Amino acid sequence: MANQKPKPQIEESEFSSRNVRSNIAPIFQILQSEQNILQRTDQKAFTLMSILGVFMVFFIVHFLKIEINWFNVAMVIIYFIAAFIAIFNLMLVIVPRMRNDQGHDELPDINATFFGGIIHFKNPVEYAEYLNEITEDHEKTYKMFSAQLYALGHINAYKNKHLRIAIIFFGTAILCELLIIMSMAWGRALQFLLTT
Repeated sequence: MANQKPKPQIEESEFSSRNVRSNIAPIFQILQSEQNILQRTDQKAFTLMSILGVFMVFFIVHFLKIEINWFNVAMVIIYFIAAFIAIFNLMLVIVPRMRNDQGHDELPDINATFFGGIIHFKNPVEYAEYLNEITEDHEKTYKMFSAQLYALGHINAYKNKHLRIAIIFFGTAILCELLIIMSMAWGRALQFLLTT
């Protein structure tokens, strides 16, 4: 027994079953994190859209009461332009442009982890067979989940870029509205102060 030679260690393939299992755990963690960011970004966009809608309703209701002067006219023009750009960017956050990275040679033909890939199948049995076939090949499984993560990262970057733009123009619109209110309040206060 003491003279037994140690067994030669066989080098595992990069995409062996054990390696894929150990490498997929972080991918699932990152996927969950990216999906949480996606949900929070959508919630922020819907909230901003609702708040902007409420402010616009109040603004339109009191629009005819605004005193006509150059400052107020300029603020109204800036307000409507900023509100329009904010709404446009919020719509781009809510309905983002989808990417198609599946044209790459090393990726599976259909990404079975996204709804866009899932709807290519006629029924659940056909989908299950395809998913089983893909997951038997560890390299394809790993690359399929990596492709989903890559696409989610790009969608999140796209959404966050447009959310930042929307927040800037949302703030501009609200600031214009407040400046109009302050201008009107100051104008009335000034008239009162001058008459006394």
